Amino acid sequence: MRAVTFMAPGQVLVQDVPEPALSHPRDAIVRIEASGVCGSDLHIYHGRVKIEPGFTIGHEYVGTVVETGDDVRELAVGDRVLGCFQTACGRCFFCRRGLFHKCDESRTFGHGATLGSLPGTQAELALVPNAELVLRKVPAGMSDDVALFAGDVMGTGYHAVVESGLRPGDSVAVLGLGPVGLCAVQAARAVGAARVIAVDSVPERLSMAESFGALPAPLDEDPRAAAREASEGRGVDVCIDAVGDPRALELALRLTRKCGVVQAIGVYAERCEVHMGLLWIKALSLRSGHANVIGHIDAVLAMMSAGVLDPSALVTHHMKLDEAPEAYALYDRREALKIVLNP
Repeated sequence: MRAVTFMAPGQVLVQDVPEPALSHPRDAIVRIEASGVCGSDLHIYHGRVKIEPGFTIGHEYVGTVVETGDDVRELAVGDRVLGCFQTACGRCFFCRRGLFHKCDESRTFGHGATLGSLPGTQAELALVPNAELVLRKVPAGMSDDVALFAGDVMGTGYHAVVESGLRPGDSVAVLGLGPVGLCAVQAARAVGAARVIAVDSVPERLSMAESFGALPAPLDEDPRAAAREASEGRGVDVCIDAVGDPRALELALRLTRKCGVVQAIGVYAERCEVHMGLLWIKALSLRSGHANVIGHIDAVLAMMSAGVLDPSALVTHHMKLDEAPEAYALYDRREALKIVLNP
């Protein structure tokens, strides 16, 4: 089958790889009909996240079940499904507490040996372990473009908001208006934020955040002043770093009010300096880590089905799987928000 493989920093190829086979009674195999190019894929593309050359990448997917293991009861061949970006066992210490993203046996699609050697979903077929926990049937009438977001990007934006402890009436700043940041803007508004400050340097992304109800704050026009203006001079109650860069984290510490919360949801793969004196003197809470998408997916799907959350505007390009090298180059140039790959 055809699949997108990482070869070297700045180089991906579409090549033939072996088709997946069931290896456990709880597995399923899905024929992929849509897969997204994500910011996390870009970290692999840049070489920040190390994986083996020739490994199949990608972790956002919608498709149809074509085979199931003997213990899979809630899914059947022919079901249209979407999937979460990582797996969980459902049985370990962490899963029993609903912390599926920290499962002792978790594996992440398309991230190589470091995260479980689970081949990615930018392919014609994908093996999905623990299928009943990882997959969901796509609600009737929901497009592939929308469903694709539930298992990663919208789930991550939603996680950033709810895990920050944001309360109705709070003020929020979102740093970085890629797909995750824009989804966080939508989620913050849906949860009841009174004001959302959206910070970026790309005018088109600022305009989209404004269309979602945020106050645009261009990075070069003093976002600290915008945060103070939106909060009677205190600083925002919650600041979400959707960038994953030390400069964004530093800005987040400065935008947030005393005793506020900084939620770092952007990917950090290296050491980074934190202004601990500022964190300490302001008594800030710093929360981090990737999203518990499995834990949130049913709420996210319900909100998307009702139109409370709607990521459809974020899809800017549809490309063929065979065009993946061009898609990655386009995304790397920040000329696309979300690229959907179709067979």
